[in-house]
Amino acid sequence: MNPQSNEPLTSAQQQLYDWLAEYIGLNHHSPSIRQMMQAMGLRSPAPIQSRLKHLQEKGWITWQEGQARTLQLLGDIASPGIPVLGSVAAGGLVETFDDVQDRLDLSNVLEKRGLFALTVNGDSMIDSYIADGDVVLMEPVNEPSNLRNGTVVSALVFGSGTTLKHFHRLGPLIRLEAANPAYEPIEIEADQVQIQGRLLAVWRQV
Repeated sequence: MNPQSNEPLTSAQQQLYDWLAEYIGLNHHSPSIRQMMQAMGLRSPAPIQSRLKHLQEKGWITWQEGQARTLQLLGDIASPGIPVLGSVAAGGLVETFDDVQDRLDLSNVLEKRGLFALTVNGDSMIDSYIADGDVVLMEPVNEPSNLRNGTVVSALVFGSGTTLKHFHRLGPLIRLEAANPAYEPIEIEADQVQIQGRLLAVWRQV
């Protein structure tokens, strides 16, 4: 529901608004009139301009006529940000994440695709300045063979769970090392580990 207007949209207006929300969410800028025409299956700009005028009058968008790139949404759209997918162990192993629990909004800072965030449980990475309760920002790893030894990664150990550790490749083995002498390293066959992401940043609420 739009916070600025109780006046409902027609089906045509709603269709355009929903498409605009999806387009802007993916591309971070507003589309051209021609792109709107193509998306709505129209051959003339007049119906698009009419819908935009009504959306503006009803308080769903701001728009300067004749300047499509000035369009901004005012209604509620999907929450922006990087999904916090769950928790990652910094001690033992925990069950892998399977759902979006929250969103970490860094959209004005980071534009990389596929980033995700995890909440740290435990103190096994404390000597790398990653503490219990921190949120770690991770970049997906498409080529684990290119990872440098010592990189902090989130790793899924099949049948056990996920953990945050320093990555080391030892021939056919993967060694996952803690940054706390109280924890023993984990050594396991490479085909039993999936490297999900590498550390980009640590977020700590003080």
